[in-house]
Amino acid sequence: MLSVESLTKVYANAEDGIAGGIRDASFTLPDGAFFTLLGPSGCGKTTTLRSIAGLETPDSGRVVVDDRVLFDGAGANVPMNKREIGMVFQSYAIWPHMTVAENVAFPLTVGTAKVARAEVEKRVADALKTVDLAGYQTRPATRLSGGEQQRVALARAIVRTPRLLLLDEPLSNLDAQLREEMRTELKRLQRQIGITTVYVTHDQSEALALSDSIAVLSRGRIAQIGSPRDIYSRPANEFVARFMGGTNLLPGRLLDKGVAGRRGHVEVAGGLRLACTLTRDEPAGADVVLSLRPEHLRLVPGTTPAAVSENALPGRIRQTTFLGATTRLEIETTAGTVLHVTGSSDALFAPGAEVTALVYIDRTTAVPRDS
Repeated sequence: MLSVESLTKVYANAEDGIAGGIRDASFTLPDGAFFTLLGPSGCGKTTTLRSIAGLETPDSGRVVVDDRVLFDGAGANVPMNKREIGMVFQSYAIWPHMTVAENVAFPLTVGTAKVARAEVEKRVADALKTVDLAGYQTRPATRLSGGEQQRVALARAIVRTPRLLLLDEPLSNLDAQLREEMRTELKRLQRQIGITTVYVTHDQSEALALSDSIAVLSRGRIAQIGSPRDIYSRPANEFVARFMGGTNLLPGRLLDKGVAGRRGHVEVAGGLRLACTLTRDEPAGADVVLSLRPEHLRLVPGTTPAAVSENALPGRIRQTTFLGATTRLEIETTAGTVLHVTGSSDALFAPGAEVTALVYIDRTTAVPRDS
């Protein structure tokens, strides 16, 4: 189990004071969990990972793995090489002058490890078999593809059977098709080994596909922690809704007192009244933003008056874009707002056609407006 409590590491900038780092981050992971730190560049995700690894010394907080304190602001600070952590960097850090076996064996042959040669060979073979590179021991590192380098880096990280695996954007250097293939392979590998894993990425689809739980970071703070489905469907605020893939954001005003998890009613531009699900308690009159995912809207021909259908947004199709499996439609509502709708690839709506976007109440979320 990994426990991170009130972790803070702030970098000072001589020109404008504080700039970057992480503040007051807390989370607890059960054994075998796949946990992702997700966010844009500069949000603090890599700083958090490096603080867990021991590559950075936090300003304050506490890091504990299986009841062993790795860092405590009160004084404990275990060196990285004694934390029993495996780590894969974005660059992989494969030694070009070594063979695959020598690269994988490196953690077993340096420092105070002193593992017997026969045991080293066995562990290297087992690690390579786990990542589907059995028989690659003698291959020069310079003859590896990008995907094979990534597998070698993973084998090297797990060869010492660490208690925790840390991955810093390990797929970002691969092309799109290989990245998707390795995403599937990485998830299989993590499940097979059963090791607790902390993964850093800025790629939302990667985080959704791999994770048991996700922490979305913004400006050095955790904005929300939850399952992939909760993060996507029930964002905690406007930033999370906007960052987790394309969404339609409609500013509005809450018409009645709202209770978290219950239905509420919001007035948006044009005086339209939309029912939605609330993410937290809000007073009547509060400024909120409705998050409407493009795939959660359904188009019907013609315009339906709001009085007839409460959750209906009438408008006109402005543009359609064929994307193969789906069609992306841009709708200008009668209130002047623009909606993006994802429909099936055989959608027959043409630019200029009058349509109504029907809004599903249970998939429409009202979140606090960002300050």
